[in-house]
Amino acid sequence: MPRQVDHAERRRRIADAVCELADERGLEGVTLRDVAARAEVSMGAVQRCFRTKEEMLVFALGHIGERIGARVRARLVRSPAQSAGTALGHAATEVALLREEHRAEARVWLAFVAQAAVSEVLAATVQANYAALHESFARLIEEACTDTGAAGAGADTGRAAPLDPRREARALLALADGLTTHVLIGHLTPREAEDALHTHLARLLPQ
Repeated sequence: MPRQVDHAERRRRIADAVCELADERGLEGVTLRDVAARAEVSMGAVQRCFRTKEEMLVFALGHIGERIGARVRARLVRSPAQSAGTALGHAATEVALLREEHRAEARVWLAFVAQAAVSEVLAATVQANYAALHESFARLIEEACTDTGAAGAGADTGRAAPLDPRREARALLALADGLTTHVLIGHLTPREAEDALHTHLARLLPQ
């Protein structure tokens, strides 16, 4: 009896192969033939999973976004007793990809983001990932403000106006994303980037 193929698992293997090759060579070095060899499947198997190279890249990009999102969600549920502000710090650190074990993932993510600037299909996937992260950040900021009373206490915290969670979430996401680049090119060390991130959070949500 022929062995049943797990198509979802095969697609994930192919996505992992795309990411490995993109890390080594950049997206321009990713070919269907090399992806098949790295994933240890036939060219036909790759083409049965994905009709075009662009479709394969979109899936691989979504695969990376899901891995990052899963780590963020895991940090949020790992310690239910943590404050919303602490959870926000953990989530932002995960998104910034500052740890050494996430350095390859950071390189691949930025390669995809650069390609998305000239690909509407990839851009739509990146936008969806950012939108989901923005919603998570905004929710945590709103919860943290409720915990501390900061949302409606502009005078007490030195702010001229109440804090806007959605606006602050956009700024925090942009900062975390920018720190990824600064660490990758060596402008900042991971420790300096984490310090910049947590300094911003301390000003955003003073204890």
